[in-house]
Parts: sequence; structure tokens; C-alpha cells
Amino acid sequence: MAYYPEPVARLIEALQRLPGVGPKSAQRMTFFLLKRPIEEVRELSESLVAVKEQIVSCRTCFNVTDLDPCRICADPARDGRLLCIVEEPNDLLAMERTGEYRGLYHVLLGALSPLDGIGPDDLKVRELLARLEARAVAEVILATNPNVEGEATALYLAKLLRPLGMRVTRIARGLPVGGDLEYADQVTLSKALEGRREIT
Repeated sequence: MAYYPEPVARLIEALQRLPGVGPKSAQRMTFFLLKRPIEEVRELSESLVAVKEQIVSCRTCFNVTDLDPCRICADPARDGRLLCIVEEPNDLLAMERTGEYRGLYHVLLGALSPLDGIGPDDLKVRELLARLEARAVAEVILATNPNVEGEATALYLAKLLRPLGMRVTRIARGLPVGGDLEYADQVTLSKALEGRREIT
């Protein structure tokens, strides 16, 4: 990048470290930012620094938060008998957007992936067990992703949690709303059949 001025080359290089951003996208973003007013760019810069300085992990559920414990853990209206386990904070946000779930969460901060060297000790499993020991939870909902790592994590946790005497459930998987059967893959259709329920 010798043909770019040094600050431009540095920004392009920095933007390429973001997930899903290649050289072309980084160049487009850089030149977009060059055209914006300085106040807008300063606001973006300050927002990035504020996120790193002010956001922490909730010591209870490990969600990202600016308060510890987070607003969800501190909310007395939440049903403490329900605990939904997710892989990442953005999975928690997806669950919250539904408006359907009113229990508490536990964020694992990853999923089991032996190929990547990620085992149970690399996730917040010990903290989960300590949490379940300390409070009366009636049901644990495993809401890990429906991929190989998420399934392995759910199976591992189910095996670990069943002896503790609480109900252990897994979120349903299957066809998306608005999808056509002819375009669904075999695994998705199998899961949809497996998770069928009676119409009332």
C-alpha cells in the first residue's frame, strides 16, 4: 500500500482486521470516511473507544453490559426459574428481540470445537454449574446454534445438567416462516418433522 498516504494505508489495514472485511471493502470504507465531515468521523472514533472503555462482561451471565450486573440479571420481573444458555451476547440479543422469553440467561462465550482447540474449560461452564448450585432453576433451555459445534455443546451440557434434577430442553429447529419445503435441505426437514407438535 505504498501508493496510499500513510494514514490512509493504516486505516485500510486496520479495517481489514474486522470480520468479513477484505481489502476492497476496507478501501471503500476508508474513502467513504474521507468524504464525511470531521464531526461524524470523530463521533465514530469516540464510539469505538467508549465501547472498549465502558463495556464489561456481566459477572453473573457474561453478557456485554455497561452495568454489572446487567439490566437483565438485575430485573426483578425476570423469571429466575428459567435459564437460557446461549453461545454469544448477540444470540442473547436475538432471543430478547422476540419478546417471548422472560427468564434469565447464561452466555458461554463460545461453543465446543475440538478442531479449534476449544474445550469445556474455555467456555463459561464452571460458572454455569456454580450458578445452578446457588439458585433454584426449574428449566435450562439450550439455545446453542444448530451447527456441529452448537449441537456438540448442547449434548455436552445436557449430559452434564440432567443429573442435577432440572428440566433440560433444546430450542426447536426446522423450517423458517415463509420458507418453501422444496428448498429445505434434508437435515432441516428431518428436524422439522422431529420437532412437530399437535395443532390445538
